[in-house]
Amino acid sequence: MAASPTNPYSEAGVDTAAGDLAVELMKSSVRATHGSEVLGGVGGFAGLFDASALRDFRRPLLATSTDGVGTKVAIAQAIDKHDTIGQDLVGMVVDDIVVVGAKPLFMTDYIACGKVFPQRIADIVRGIAEACTATGTALIGGETAEHPGLLGPRDYDVAGAATGVVEADGILGADRVQDGDVVIAVESSGLHSNGYSLVRHIVTNAGIGYGDNAADFGKTWGEALLEPTRLYTLPLLRLIEQLGGGTGSGGVHSLSHVTGGGIAANLARVLPQGSWAEVDRSTWSPSPVFRVLSDIAGSTLESAEGTWNLGIGFLAIVAADKKDAAIAALAADGMPAWQVGTVGFGARPAGEFEQGAKGVDGGAVRLVGAYADGAK
Repeated sequence: MAASPTNPYSEAGVDTAAGDLAVELMKSSVRATHGSEVLGGVGGFAGLFDASALRDFRRPLLATSTDGVGTKVAIAQAIDKHDTIGQDLVGMVVDDIVVVGAKPLFMTDYIACGKVFPQRIADIVRGIAEACTATGTALIGGETAEHPGLLGPRDYDVAGAATGVVEADGILGADRVQDGDVVIAVESSGLHSNGYSLVRHIVTNAGIGYGDNAADFGKTWGEALLEPTRLYTLPLLRLIEQLGGGTGSGGVHSLSHVTGGGIAANLARVLPQGSWAEVDRSTWSPSPVFRVLSDIAGSTLESAEGTWNLGIGFLAIVAADKKDAAIAALAADGMPAWQVGTVGFGARPAGEFEQGAKGVDGGAVRLVGAYADGAK
């Protein structure tokens, strides 16, 4: 009797049947993000989005962003928990779009893995889809690629790209910032998705396992470190709508997403040349996760200011007379916020400032004072 034919692709380590099952498991989550503007179903070669709504804009500008979540995925893999990493991805990608005042329209994702475990892929995509729903974003396409020999069987990485739209005269940015504007901080949920190479270095050197109990947090170390990224898009869009943005008398002038590089660098990127700001550390107390990690490493919070967000996930530069309204609006939307500084122009105080960042020759920023010991 002749032997059954073998599948050479399977022999090479690629399981197409597992990939198909993963798609079946994620379909309902993805479809839940679709409104009437999304055409076609899951599994097409390209996602289709009806752009008819853009006709209502006088001059629509498309905004786009792409990112991943870095080495945070290593912790998800270590404790086999994959249902929150998708929210981290959406936070890194979609929350960058709102920085210019844009409303997100749609997103696509990409998962590369050593071996497809259908339920794990479905968990990742479900997290992405739920976060897309929470930010008003349609998840219209994606790809899962199996890379045996390049990635270990249980290794994976995630990335995504999103597109949004903003009216041309409603763009936020450094050119809107004025002398005397107030810098408002919006609280982070923890580490978000930056600085995890340092986190993992600290934990490994201390001999801590991700499954070990973390007494300071009432959960395991892995669970504490996987706290998902806070999503800011809709609260910030509502703030812009309430206070106005862009030209004229708009109260919101500029926004900054505090990601890689920390507070000073990311604020400097959205301030104009010739301006400066001092961020007052005494106005807040960094979350316990930052303090515990610094204590374990035998270092200071200040030494991590170029790596971690230290409790501030977003910064909003608003007109001075709109400061109280902005803080109240954000708080009412579940986003604790407070003033950390004021923007100045011209001569600045003596001492070292961080000038611009990531190729942007923007304003100058430094952190001053000492962190508060307790809650704000």
